[in-house]
Amino acid sequence: MKIAGFCLLLSGWILVVLALVLLPAQGERAAFVLAALAVEGLGLVLEMRGHRGTEVDP
Repeated sequence: MKIAGFCLLLSGWILVVLALVLLPAQGERAAFVLAALAVEGLGLVLEMRGHRGTEVDP
């Protein structure tokens, strides 16, 4: 799960940079950046869950 989280964080960052470079219209850019931020948020959640550990109370 940690590797998937890191991949999502990296891909979200790349999507934001590409949206700013490639999309000319502000509306398209904003929608694409919001979607990329959602991908980064999902990656962050996966990373948090991966680092939380698997301790079980008796």
